[in-house]
Amino acid sequence: MRLFVIFAIVFSVLVFLGCNHTKSKNSGGQATFSAVIVPDPVIRFDLVWDSLVVDSGTIRKDQTLSHLLDDFGMGAGKIATLAANSREVYDVRNMRGGKRWWLASERDTSEIPVWLIYERNDLDYVVFSLKDTLGARLGSYDVDTIYRRVQGEITTSLYLDFEKLGVPTNLAVAMAKVYAWTIDFTHVKPGDAFDAYYLRKRVNGKDVGMPTILFCSFNHHGIDLPAYRFDQGDGSDYFDPLGESLRKAFLKSPVEFSRISSSFNKKRFHPVLKRVKPHLGTDYAAKTGTPILSVGDGVVTKSSYTKANGMYVKIRHNNTYETQYLHMSKRLVSLGDRVKQGETIGLVGSTGLATGPHVCFRFWKDGVQVDHRKEKFPPSTPVRDENMKAFAKEIMRLEAEAGKGCD
Repeated sequence: MRLFVIFAIVFSVLVFLGCNHTKSKNSGGQATFSAVIVPDPVIRFDLVWDSLVVDSGTIRKDQTLSHLLDDFGMGAGKIATLAANSREVYDVRNMRGGKRWWLASERDTSEIPVWLIYERNDLDYVVFSLKDTLGARLGSYDVDTIYRRVQGEITTSLYLDFEKLGVPTNLAVAMAKVYAWTIDFTHVKPGDAFDAYYLRKRVNGKDVGMPTILFCSFNHHGIDLPAYRFDQGDGSDYFDPLGESLRKAFLKSPVEFSRISSSFNKKRFHPVLKRVKPHLGTDYAAKTGTPILSVGDGVVTKSSYTKANGMYVKIRHNNTYETQYLHMSKRLVSLGDRVKQGETIGLVGSTGLATGPHVCFRFWKDGVQVDHRKEKFPPSTPVRDENMKAFAKEIMRLEAEAGKGCD
């Protein structure tokens, strides 16, 4: 019986192949066969795309799911049911202007859409079923991982030098985050050297997201500062070759890629008041609207306005340290909010007594204002003893991999 089934399957395949050939004669009069090539179906979003009639566009500002589907003849009741059924998978209230969508209907039925695809970001999308099921599923594009290495010296700034080298400029942001506790990038100088081995994710031929640095080194003022990415079970972090964490208690600066326009100075001549007045903070000049970051975890103790400070925020980090951020154009946190290190708490401005857009950053230690750039903070959790062998092995792997060169 089993042999009979196998024979029947083989016979059916042969018959199918025979039916999909066209018969012709060659110059000698003999019959020949030429295959009819049937192209593979086009699959997008796990749907047979070339069997559908597709319309597409982008979500307009303030356009909702109802506005979009109303234009294609879907009633309010059906739209409400779709939104309710989909909520646990994706809340349609999170749809945003500027994002792409596709509406697909079946060729052999009608022009009423049966699928809606909404692109959440460069990587992820939602597929809404507009049939009787009225639901949704999440999906992601296929991702290619590209490895790169870049080396060079600072001539102007890390950002501009990366741009000249054709390197993604957000790699400068990624590197600044690695060294946020170690290097004040407002003080890098020509001759400082960089070396970074990183990966990028590519979707549909386009680089997406931030680069992930796997290994990097920055020679700052003649001192090499290598950093290796390693996960010892607490999430990935960056460590020096001895296993010490590059993370310290606070970020070096509350804004990225700015410049110091005025340092901590107890005898500074005030540019607005025109008299000597202690400047118990550090001014970081930046464009209006530049994000201001909390330099550490903490609780907002003040989010207010005064004539001198303009809009400002003050944060208590622990029983020892507090920080304050002045002259904001906009405050993004409120009294009592808990903030994380690196969280945006406001935007640079020139409110209060200010001659131009900047943030005056103030730092308290045991209730006394001090120059934060002269403080030394203990490092974060190092690589634990039981993980040192694995860490050493990872260093060797990354250096060997980076040394090969990557395409």
